[in-house]
Amino acid sequence: MLKFPVNEEFALKPTAPKIAGSGVIVGGDKVICAYDLVEQMEYLYVRVVKAKELPAKDVTGSCDPYVEVKLGNYKGVTKHFEKKSNPEWNLVFAFSQDQLQASFVEVVVKDKDVVLDDFIGRISFDLIDIPRRVPPDSPLAPQWYKLQDKKGEKLKKGEIMLALWKGTQADEEFSDAWHSDAAAVGSEGVSRIRGKVYLSPRLWYLRVNIIQCQDLILSDKSRSPEVSVKVVLGNQALKTKISPVKSANPAWNEDLVFVVAEPFEEPLIITVEDRVSSNKDEILGKCLILLNSVPRRLDNKPVGAKWHNLEKHFVEGEKKEIKFASKIHMRISLDGGYHVLDESTSYSSDYRPTSKLLWKSSIGILELGIISAIGLSTMKTKDGRGTIDAYCVAKYGPKWIRTRTIIDSTSPRWNEQYTWEVFDPCTVITIGVFDNGHLQGGGKDGCIGKVRIRLSTLETERVYTHSYPLIVLKPSGVKKMGEVQLAVRFSCTSYVNMLQKYTHPLLPKMHYVHPLSVTQLDILRYQAIRIVWTRLGRAEPPLKKEVIEYMLDVGSHIWSVRKAKANFMRIMNVMGGVIAIGKWFDQICHWKNPLTTILIHILFIILILYPELIFPTLFLYLFFIGIWRYRWKPRHPPHMDIRLSHADAVGPDELDEEFDTFPTSKGSDLVRMRYDRLRSIGGRIQTVIGDLAMQGERFQSLLSWRDSRASALFVAFCLFAAIVLYVTPFQIVALLAGLYVLRHPKLRSKVPSYGTNFFKRLPARSDCML
Repeated sequence: MLKFPVNEEFALKPTAPKIAGSGVIVGGDKVICAYDLVEQMEYLYVRVVKAKELPAKDVTGSCDPYVEVKLGNYKGVTKHFEKKSNPEWNLVFAFSQDQLQASFVEVVVKDKDVVLDDFIGRISFDLIDIPRRVPPDSPLAPQWYKLQDKKGEKLKKGEIMLALWKGTQADEEFSDAWHSDAAAVGSEGVSRIRGKVYLSPRLWYLRVNIIQCQDLILSDKSRSPEVSVKVVLGNQALKTKISPVKSANPAWNEDLVFVVAEPFEEPLIITVEDRVSSNKDEILGKCLILLNSVPRRLDNKPVGAKWHNLEKHFVEGEKKEIKFASKIHMRISLDGGYHVLDESTSYSSDYRPTSKLLWKSSIGILELGIISAIGLSTMKTKDGRGTIDAYCVAKYGPKWIRTRTIIDSTSPRWNEQYTWEVFDPCTVITIGVFDNGHLQGGGKDGCIGKVRIRLSTLETERVYTHSYPLIVLKPSGVKKMGEVQLAVRFSCTSYVNMLQKYTHPLLPKMHYVHPLSVTQLDILRYQAIRIVWTRLGRAEPPLKKEVIEYMLDVGSHIWSVRKAKANFMRIMNVMGGVIAIGKWFDQICHWKNPLTTILIHILFIILILYPELIFPTLFLYLFFIGIWRYRWKPRHPPHMDIRLSHADAVGPDELDEEFDTFPTSKGSDLVRMRYDRLRSIGGRIQTVIGDLAMQGERFQSLLSWRDSRASALFVAFCLFAAIVLYVTPFQIVALLAGLYVLRHPKLRSKVPSYGTNFFKRLPARSDCML
């Protein structure tokens, strides 16, 4: 295997954060037990509930009250109510104790005014007297406090209800609190910087099988009709081929597949059209179908076909008659036996089928601690200086998480921990770091970098603490945007069930029994991504389109000279092992090392005289190689590799091509057409080269211990195979193997074999590609 020199700037760095999960902190604190993959952050929480009987300050005899919570240089402000002496805020402020510069906290009630706000009353508390709360203790009950004037004397009228306590990020109020570092955001923008958990909508494949039409009414019966069926679902539209039957009873038997999401809001619109001329289609009929009435299927058994009435199409202004002129025969089903892909299959985070009836039990838990980031590059300008408002997004399965936004900091500390159920160890979690663009007039969120971690490369119950470089490729070249510090732990509930997963098909059974074409999958994946960003973009705070596209690698199939070179180098890296064996054999033939050559001759003679020892010797040799290489198994998760991605040696002309628009904007129409065609063909070649490289890398990973469980299974199989082949006559083994290979098609299954399933689950280096 070829070894690339490591650039320390882009290397993965081990860290030692003060977290309980890594053994740095030992104790029985409930908070440590619940949040053991992040560092504890101490906060002072102030809940401002409401006030009553506030004295009037305006000439109108009313007041417009609001509350200021002051703690040293930090201040939190509630919104104000107009002409209300009994306001209710129910707002929580969180002040980080790392930045406290005062020994007391002051709560001031003021009256909003045009020129100068009036003072109504205040109350202060010594920090030493504020109690500490440790979840799962119940929340601290708020109490009424009499307001005081500036001299410290109690007012005759005016009280405020407050609750103050000390806690950590484990507190239930942490995610909804208004943090002190966000004081400049304003009450309207606070919701856009809070951390949230999002769930992708459950996606289905909708299969519409167009069979035939009957009794179509044609406007011109003297010509042969060219009839096709157009099916529209929301922003998705597909069309059948023109029926080969040129009559009023056309037939197709053609499948059209769509992506739909629960809840099913949009109807299915079927239109039968006749091509009258090259640029004009005549509508012969239309029908509308609600998806809630469509049957769901779990396997390849076809659902019953139905005849649907085609409503006659009327031109606007004509008198409409309520009658049906013709019928269409269709078979429509929601296929729950597929997994609707919204990620690339190479680094998908979920392979479960859509229908929950087909789900297996989980095999473990994935825990992620997003600790901090350092050295982040500034993304925008504020007051003449560079600034960044960073947050993290992590995606695994249908669950997306978003941390809170840390305002104006190139070294933010989040210390937030999240958990996912794991159903397959050969999956990948993606973590991205972004700049919040909403705080600068609602612009786009900037992409800082992302990390992918394949679960099969993690040892169970071990806490991995590393600082991952955030690498992006820009028109000016590859750039490190900073580092993000993560803590990851994969816990297994059943080791046997997890090992069994290596013999199961990667995708659900329907993908092999009734496969979709590569072109179909590409189109359907784009539609799935579009549905996801539309739904999550309507959440509050929204997960923006550019964030989801970056996390799901939209456009990764576009042609790039850099990617083609990188995939070629991956193939050369894989072929390096074969070339090394060839060179070694050439040295044996040329007696470069006489002792080794003599030993090979002796081994060759023994195997010729006793051919039944060939396979036991081979498997035993692989067994010993696997055991020998265990010492050099990877000790940390993989990360983005600029050398593997060929990002450090890419030229300006290649970068200009990679970041060029598609279709290109560089030249005449003819050049554009040829250029786009070249890029399209190159993209397919690039994919094929990548797939070839992936297969070779999977062979390499058999004994590399990158996936320790897979290597352990293979090493154990080699030992077992060596023993069985040693005690079994070679002729019997050869006979059984030949009969198995030549077995009748009825004895063959459409589902891949155990060996194929195991091989497809082996890790490749595609998840380390930029």
